[in-house]
Amino acid sequence: MDELNGKLNPKMLEMYKRRTHFSKIEVEALCKIFRKLVTNASLNSKALAANNAGVIAKAGSSTDGIDRSVFRELLHSTFDIVTDETLMERIFCAWEKGYEGLPIRLEGWILGLSTFLKGTQAEKTAFCFRVYDLNSDGYITKDEMFALLRNCLIKQPQDEDPDEGVKDLVEIALRKLDMDKDGKVSFQDYQEAIAEEPLLLEAFGQCLPSDRSTVSFLSTLQA
Repeated sequence: MDELNGKLNPKMLEMYKRRTHFSKIEVEALCKIFRKLVTNASLNSKALAANNAGVIAKAGSSTDGIDRSVFRELLHSTFDIVTDETLMERIFCAWEKGYEGLPIRLEGWILGLSTFLKGTQAEKTAFCFRVYDLNSDGYITKDEMFALLRNCLIKQPQDEDPDEGVKDLVEIALRKLDMDKDGKVSFQDYQEAIAEEPLLLEAFGQCLPSDRSTVSFLSTLQA
């Protein structure tokens, strides 16, 4: 299948239906959206290159898939995700396992949205853990927690050491999530903690869409 024409043959359509929580109609609609996003990004890139002498677009970079800038705008404007640059980058990198940091392909687009919009608790738990595991070593460490939480607190001018508040949050998070008490959070720790208290799923920052935006986006797939 040519990813850029956004069309699937019947076998591919059935395969995506089996591997995701989407209907055939929804898969077809997602293919059309993918094509539109990639085509628009390609046209914008060519226009920018034409208007800036000496600027040469990297060959194929605008048509390989959905890049960071397009993806971040989508998270913000379509899925109500308002978060810092660190989390935005991590969501992009965690979206398609095995293709971290590369433009999102059609397959990654559909499979990722299946988890993002309709995923089971287990699927969303695995996704959020990948986002928060900044160096992808299988653990969320205290340093990673600090990096993720430091932008959550509103720093007051009178605070002599605002990072102390972040350190307190890290200790609270460890008490809640570090089930085996080894000073870091493994995936098993995270799974067990979320099973006991689902509200801890996005403990280190928003990385899933709001309920309102999920309902709104899914409704467009039926049009």
